[in-house]
Amino acid sequence: MTATDEAGLKAAKKARKEERRKQRQQLTPEERRKRRGELTPEQIKKRAFRKQRNAERQALPRADEHAGFKAGFLVAGVQKGGTSTLHAYLEQHRQIGLGGSKELHFFDDETLDWDAPDYRRYHRSFPVYPEATISGECTPVYFFWPPSLERIHAYSPDVRFIVVFRNPIDRAFSQWAMAYARREDTQLFDDAIRGGRQRVADAGETGHSQRVHSYVERGFYGAQMRRFLSLYPRAQILPLTSEELFKDHRSALAKVTEFLGVSPYPADLEAQHVNRKKKRVEYPSVLTRTDAALLADVYRDDLAEFQALSGLDVSAWLNTERYPE
Repeated sequence: MTATDEAGLKAAKKARKEERRKQRQQLTPEERRKRRGELTPEQIKKRAFRKQRNAERQALPRADEHAGFKAGFLVAGVQKGGTSTLHAYLEQHRQIGLGGSKELHFFDDETLDWDAPDYRRYHRSFPVYPEATISGECTPVYFFWPPSLERIHAYSPDVRFIVVFRNPIDRAFSQWAMAYARREDTQLFDDAIRGGRQRVADAGETGHSQRVHSYVERGFYGAQMRRFLSLYPRAQILPLTSEELFKDHRSALAKVTEFLGVSPYPADLEAQHVNRKKKRVEYPSVLTRTDAALLADVYRDDLAEFQALSGLDVSAWLNTERYPE
């Protein structure tokens, strides 16, 4: 991606944020009350926690003032895999220091001078938590973005990676739905995963479509694991599945705390599912069995490699019978 592409992407995100702000301002008092009334007690509790946590962050010194600071772990993937939910769990743990926002997008920033990167800028994003024994951040594009792993290795070869993998068929549709809702794509899903893939091929490894329209490409987990293992030992990655995170969060989080060397979560920790929202967009496509079967064939060999390298049983991901005809 060129600096112009990167600047355009940032401008588009800023424009969407401004549009949402204007939409909120246009709500009537009655509409505001209705929205607040739709929140569950648990959502209200989580909002209060985040507000308190954010206030605490603002008062803390920053890691760029501390010589020798290094991020010790990264939640590096995958997009639409459950990383927002994992981030919400991590920010509840007092021994885990998270960056000031969920996605810092440092190691995939193509506008930086990677011959002489300014890590102080990166470290400025990390509050120094007095009780934290390890610090890290969550940017799910890192595991997929071709240059990121090499850049991270140059930064710290000892960093630990947590990656939440989702069925690549479902993940592809979820990414397309997000792009469609954000007006970043107008193609129907069945077109986007067929002829639409040419946009990604034409963009090069860091082009705009590689970031936005890579619905199929991000799902080649076997190739991504192979690239990872060419740089890091297997012990430095904790692969999880979305199914485990959402269906058995205590098991998934026990693996996370052991991997990071911090104390376990309380046994009564409540389950979360961030970004599970009511449908507010009318999508012109659904994930059909025909599309799912096509993607299953595309991913079949790669998933066999991924299963061998990761140790995860993902054979059920190729079953397309549950999709509507």
